[in-house]
Amino acid sequence: MSASSRRIQPDDRIFVAGHRGMAGSAIQRAFQRHGYGQLVTASRAELDLGDGPAVERWFSAHQPDVVVLAAAKVGGIQANASQPADFLLDNLRLQTNVIEAAWRHDCRRLLFLGSSCIYPKFAEQPIREEALLTGALEPTNEWYAIAKIAGLKLCQALRRQHGFDAISLMPTNLYGPGDNYHPTGSHVLPALIRRFQEAADAGSNEVMCWGTGSPLREFLHADDLGEACVFALEHWRPEAEDPIHHLNVGTGVDLTIRELAEQVAEATGFQGQITWDSSKPDGTPRKQLDVSRMRALGWTARIPLREGLQRTVQDFRAQRSVGALRL
Repeated sequence: MSASSRRIQPDDRIFVAGHRGMAGSAIQRAFQRHGYGQLVTASRAELDLGDGPAVERWFSAHQPDVVVLAAAKVGGIQANASQPADFLLDNLRLQTNVIEAAWRHDCRRLLFLGSSCIYPKFAEQPIREEALLTGALEPTNEWYAIAKIAGLKLCQALRRQHGFDAISLMPTNLYGPGDNYHPTGSHVLPALIRRFQEAADAGSNEVMCWGTGSPLREFLHADDLGEACVFALEHWRPEAEDPIHHLNVGTGVDLTIRELAEQVAEATGFQGQITWDSSKPDGTPRKQLDVSRMRALGWTARIPLREGLQRTVQDFRAQRSVGALRL
């Protein structure tokens, strides 16, 4: 595809909200790899996305052409269960501020980054985009999921009523450089990396993991997500009357949490025993995305899990060596 036929252009001013997070930084890297040179950023100290008037002033001053909303309050099962109001209010506030400001200031394209947790707990597998709002959510992260559904639907409503060119991608479980390795506030894969690496370094002979190890999960490297975001912005524009306004992004391959723990043990050098605390919740039994729509457009994930795990373990070690880990 020539530059002139792309839906975004190399000289567009592109704002990635949340550019210092794992997903946002990967999206920034992808834009840079593809020759997009006018990347506009704002740190949390420079712009509080939860402050509506501040967001309006920032958009008025910087006038981005393209916006990618990758900022969100995120966390694992324990964080979601203990802070339901924070996960709902904070995410509703920041995403509404950014999406509405982008529309009001005539941004040409916006990409909203959601999550596969928007789908029902017992959705038919692999999960197609049509499964949205067809059943009850997983209770351990429903507050975050409801906020993400609201963001997706706001994009769809603005397209339908006002012709605003907003699209949404729903990635599966992400991992990669810049992840949050907090021992209780992180997602399953970075939490396992920290636990197994610390056990390997200490010479421990056992690591205990939550649940039974039986749930199936799919994992996508953040750099693959970055490539998917640039691809979708360049190539995909649904019509206002289309029933689907969001696309799944994943590998199309899943594995059990038990198998994942074994791969993490191998990547970190842990050689002891892995045990399971079945009194702790497992979460959704299976969550594999149907990624056929993205594949039909011409995009597929490229980074195998074993390779991605090695890279991510190296990132954990690097963050630890410079004292950048949250305790």
